[in-house]
Amino acid sequence: MKKVRVLHVSTAHQPQDPRVVFKQCQTLTEHYEVFCALPHADPTIATSIHFIRLPYFRRVIWRTLLTCPFILLRCLWLRPKLVHVYVPELLPFAYIFWLLGAQVIYEVQENLYKKMHLKTINKGFLLTKMFSWFDQLARRHFYLVFTEHAYLHTYTDLVNSHAVIYNYPLLSFIEPFRQPYSPNPGQPSFFYIGWLSFERAFDTLVEALAQLKIIYPNFNVDLFGQCTFVESDLAKLPHYRDIQTNLAFHGYTDQRIAFPYAAGATAGLALLKPVGDYPDSYTTKLFEYMALGLPVITSNFALYQDIVERHQCGFCVSPYDPTQIADALSYLVDHPDEARLMGQRGYRAVEQFYNWSSEANKLLNFYEHILYRT
Repeated sequence: MKKVRVLHVSTAHQPQDPRVVFKQCQTLTEHYEVFCALPHADPTIATSIHFIRLPYFRRVIWRTLLTCPFILLRCLWLRPKLVHVYVPELLPFAYIFWLLGAQVIYEVQENLYKKMHLKTINKGFLLTKMFSWFDQLARRHFYLVFTEHAYLHTYTDLVNSHAVIYNYPLLSFIEPFRQPYSPNPGQPSFFYIGWLSFERAFDTLVEALAQLKIIYPNFNVDLFGQCTFVESDLAKLPHYRDIQTNLAFHGYTDQRIAFPYAAGATAGLALLKPVGDYPDSYTTKLFEYMALGLPVITSNFALYQDIVERHQCGFCVSPYDPTQIADALSYLVDHPDEARLMGQRGYRAVEQFYNWSSEANKLLNFYEHILYRT
């Protein structure tokens, strides 16, 4: 029996995006014929998915004017039964598929109503108005997927069904990189993966690491992710020059290349300030560190404390208090046996509660509901 054809499209995600490619699309391939259109898509990443390579533009205006028409020309002939879009600029074009009879899922991965003011690009009066208008239309005509339950406080007027599908780790993807906890007490190492910004407390972390260096001068931090700041911004931080040689900026990197650096790390870092939608949203790296068997140091948001303190797998600290962060780092270096137990407890928690298996079932059930019961 021929499989139903579905299309996933993003103009912003990386070709090896863990959620889009390895979790959602690969979950669906057993039941559907899955096409996935991404910037610089690499068909060798997952052979069960039919990839469509898109150009990448950083600015939304060029994605809208150039990439979106290209998507229509390239994908309309597919006549998918369902189109799953990941970014707001695709909503006007999703309507064309909708008018041709396809069902549409709009996935909300960040609450732009709380976060737009934090953007350094892709913002402004016109873009904000256009986003709000098409977002309201999507609520009336499309199905929605949310990556956080807190988004439902904003999206209260939905006409069609919705699903909350958390971005929990795919254990089969992370397991090959999980190593026995074996930090080097003479040269402590810390691991970070994700966007790097001052909203994500990088400025506070720099000050905390300067305090740590007094006790452990040979520590290092591996930082994987795109920076929203430039070198001149870092130069303005009082203690940056003191620890510059202790930091390794690797840039955005495929997780399969980044995760081996977690071997031998003392802890995983997941600090965010209480701005935008951060206090209401799980940071994916929190669960990824737990899945790697690392103790975590994260922000003292109630949402995070419920995970970290309940499972005793790390520390929740103020993202504005460098001394508190430095004390947590020092404690883990000084108490490797307790740190090891924290990592083990975190792994067990992910294994039991916070992994992709339950979310995969939600995704499959939601697709079945849309395609066969409407």
